[in-house]
Amino acid sequence: MKTEGRNAVLELLKTDKTIEKILIEKNPQGSLNKIFAEARRAGVKVQFVDRRALDRESEEGRHQGVIAYTSDYSYSTLDDIIGAAEKESVVILCDGIEDVHNLGSIIRVAECAGADGVIIPSDKCASVTDAVIRISAGAANHIKVAKVNSLNRAIDSLKAAGYWVYALEADGENIYDKKYSGKIALVIGGEDSGVRRLTREKCDFTLSIPLRGKVNSLNASVALGIAVYEVTKR
Repeated sequence: MKTEGRNAVLELLKTDKTIEKILIEKNPQGSLNKIFAEARRAGVKVQFVDRRALDRESEEGRHQGVIAYTSDYSYSTLDDIIGAAEKESVVILCDGIEDVHNLGSIIRVAECAGADGVIIPSDKCASVTDAVIRISAGAANHIKVAKVNSLNRAIDSLKAAGYWVYALEADGENIYDKKYSGKIALVIGGEDSGVRRLTREKCDFTLSIPLRGKVNSLNASVALGIAVYEVTKR
């Protein structure tokens, strides 16, 4: 698996993942020198190459002068996430998030907010790819991401572990009118489809963010950012 971009590679070097090698553009400047120093400190093999070689290796042409190679992304299990939770806990469930940019942004928001994990279904959802890791600014390397066969069964397991499950949808209760405590799971749906009906029926509550402008929806990661900080400000 490749990790591209300066921030993403720097974050990768902070983890305990095995990095096979790092390609850095010749005559490094700025933060590329910091990446080189961190890689040397960690004993990671570094190769200096010209920009054309990086362009050939890059999937989206956004390498920013550096590409790191690791083994395939290692998913956590749902039990890993539940087992690590404390009395106050937040986890994020993604329902129909098929765009890698949305998934990467959601993972970044979740990690920044201190969530215990992100849960994605194996169908109708993007997976954690090189692009997702880059878009998450490396956050995918710091937070548990579990891939499950059934999001609805995952909700059942979370409820059994003491979680209250909230769907984020347009016609729910005002998110600012409720008080939150204990273990909370937030379900965020795709921008076009929202949270699917059967999944929504599994949830304990439906929450909505009031919109005061002319546009009637928010980007999924933006909506999650508002919601997760509202429920965690306790």
